[in-house]
Order: sequence, then structure tokens, then C-alpha cells
Amino acid sequence: MRLLVTGGAGYIGSVVTSQLLRAGHQVVVLDDLSTGHADAVPEGAQWIQGRIQDARDVLMGNNFDGVLHFAAKSLVEESQRRPDLYWDNNVCGTMALLAAMRDAEVPRMVFSSTAATYGEPDVNPITENVPAVPINPYGQSKLAVDYMLAGTCRAYGLAAASLRYFNVGGALGRHGERHEPETHLIPNLLAVPAGRRPSVEVYGTDYPTPDGTAVRDYLHVVDLGEAHLAALQAVQPGQHHVVNLGTGTGYSVQEVLDACREVTGHPIPAVERGRRHGDPPTLVASNIRARELLGWTPRLDLHRLVADAWAFLRDGTASP
Repeated sequence: MRLLVTGGAGYIGSVVTSQLLRAGHQVVVLDDLSTGHADAVPEGAQWIQGRIQDARDVLMGNNFDGVLHFAAKSLVEESQRRPDLYWDNNVCGTMALLAAMRDAEVPRMVFSSTAATYGEPDVNPITENVPAVPINPYGQSKLAVDYMLAGTCRAYGLAAASLRYFNVGGALGRHGERHEPETHLIPNLLAVPAGRRPSVEVYGTDYPTPDGTAVRDYLHVVDLGEAHLAALQAVQPGQHHVVNLGTGTGYSVQEVLDACREVTGHPIPAVERGRRHGDPPTLVASNIRARELLGWTPRLDLHRLVADAWAFLRDGTASP
């Protein structure tokens, strides 16, 4: 297929672009580098610097078979301070992209959605039937796009899937996490043995979980990417599917900290803090729909995720 990847200079977009190229697809990356990195665009992909609002110029007359849409603003705290940025980029930008796809007759889209669309559900594992009640503008903007896609599929015959990620980590080759600021747990834990910070803070040790720390579902980015390739093949004209991507297994903050200590051989001092407002005790995905619809099952465990993240942080590359 000939495919457009928006946000292909970012963490997940660059991993998926690399996997698409390995699978024999032709890939054009559209990224404005507002959060991505030019050197993250995989060799073999054509890179065009621009916003998603510029997609029309890229798509028209070039016979694309699909779009994988990763370009988004994704910081929860920033979305609460500047919700306008999230509506403009995530919602209005995607609306412009969909209009361009319609005019260029691009038949399919795989959209990078998020578990933040669910808000703070009190059920686990979380299925796609759990009501989506996002609690911040980031999650709200992603849910708005999910609704936008559903309507576009019904009205215009687009084939689309919204893949709702839980916690993603790890690396593929030279493609790993380089966020600024970094808000994800595992890179922040690994920053201690890398000499970038003296200790880490653990928020909440009195949750109703086996060890008192919050439990989350951690998925290796390689497994995540493979689900996108499967979704490209699985989507059908006129249908929009919402699919959770997670392992179905929860790990506590303490278990993740222990895994990082084991992989790095560093004690990683931890300072206990109180709970943060809005952090549920447990968030774990049901991946039954992903298995049934996409034929997808994650393969890589937490230890491999941490080891690949550490190799990338330490050496700039992880196992292929």
C-alpha cells in the first residue's frame, strides 16, 4: 500500500513507519516537528514537513491507500491549561485531514486514540463498551475524533479504526521515547540510572492493590505497532471500530520499579508521595476485541519492554 503517516517523526509514529516499511509498504511522513524529531523518520520514508492541515497538498492526485494518524497534542496537564490548542490541532486538524481524504478518495484510516477517553472507570478490565467519560481536554479531543470518524464512515463509506492505547513503552531500533517534558513512568524511572535525576517519586502507596501502588497496563510499542498493521487490513468500508490495545495484565508502580532495578542493576531511590488527584487505583485493558477483530495478541512482556527502553536510553538503540 501507499500510506500517509501523520506524526511519523514522533515516538509511536516512527516505530509504526519503520514496521510499515519492513512490511513492504510505501510511506510518506507528514510531521511539523512540533514534538517530533527529523532524525526519527525512518530511512526509506519520504518526509514532508507540515501540519495535518497541509495534508490536502500531499494526498491529492497521489493515489494513497490509507492514512495512519498519529499527529496530536497529547499532554494532559497542558490540555487543561490550553484547551484551545487541543481543539485546534486534534479536532479541527483531523477534520481538515478527513475532508482532504474524502476529496482524494483515500479509503481507510487507522487513528491513534487513547484510554484517556474512558476517564476514571470503576471497572476492570476495561472493555470498549465502558462509557467514555473523559476528564480532561486531551481525552475529550480524542473522543471527539472517534465520533467524527464514526459519522464519516456512515456518511461517506470510510473504513476506519480508533485504537485506544493504554500505557505504551519500549523501543524499536533507534526509535524510542524522547518527550519533552517526559511524563511517562518508565522513562522517568530509567532517568535515574542514566544519571539524569537523583531519584523518582512514587505517588500513592495506599491504593487498594496488592502492594498499595497504582496498577496500569503496559504494552510494548512493537506490539502496539503490529496492531496498526493488522488494523489496516481489518477495516471495512462504512464501518468504524473502536479497539483497546493493552496486554490485559496489570503491573503496579512498584513492580515496574522493581523491573527497572533488575534490568539496570541500579537501586533507583524512590521517594513516596501522596496520591495525585484523578489517579484511579487500577486501569487494565480488555483486549478481547483486538484478538477477535484484528487477530492480534501482544507478545512482549514487561521485562522486555523495560530492557528495550533502557537500551535506547543508554545506547540510542534497542533490539530490532
